[in-house]
Amino acid sequence: MILYIHPTVDRERFVEIGEGTKIWHYCHLREGATIGAHCVLGRNVYVEAGSYIGDGVHIQNNVNVYNGVKLEDGVFVGPGVVFTNDKYPRAGNKDWEVVPTIVKSGASIGAGAVIVCGVTIGALAMVGAGAVVHRDVAPGETYLEYGRSHE
Repeated sequence: MILYIHPTVDRERFVEIGEGTKIWHYCHLREGATIGAHCVLGRNVYVEAGSYIGDGVHIQNNVNVYNGVKLEDGVFVGPGVVFTNDKYPRAGNKDWEVVPTIVKSGASIGAGAVIVCGVTIGALAMVGAGAVVHRDVAPGETYLEYGRSHE
């Protein structure tokens, strides 16, 4: 199967992309990113340098995959999912370090979920739409925890 990259994609040098992958409108692929074979990246997906996307991964529209995020083979990422890579973000933080996040093979993340950096989502786990993931998710677990108001 032939690699397909839409003409609107901004692909920097030295992006590794596997055969059979389809990358749709307005994606931005940063230098040093790795994208496996037979993946689908929907419209407006940002893949930062230092991120890793395994084989057969499907990423829906409007997802940012930041440095330190590793998506293993067969992962599904729903539209609008947010991955963070800094637990204590501050403007001008000189001591900032990437905090890795790992999504294991076959896991699924529903639309609009927020994945706080430093967690591992286990193989075949399911994260529900809109969930805020702030702890590890066990293999096969269904995670439906949502943000709580601080009243």
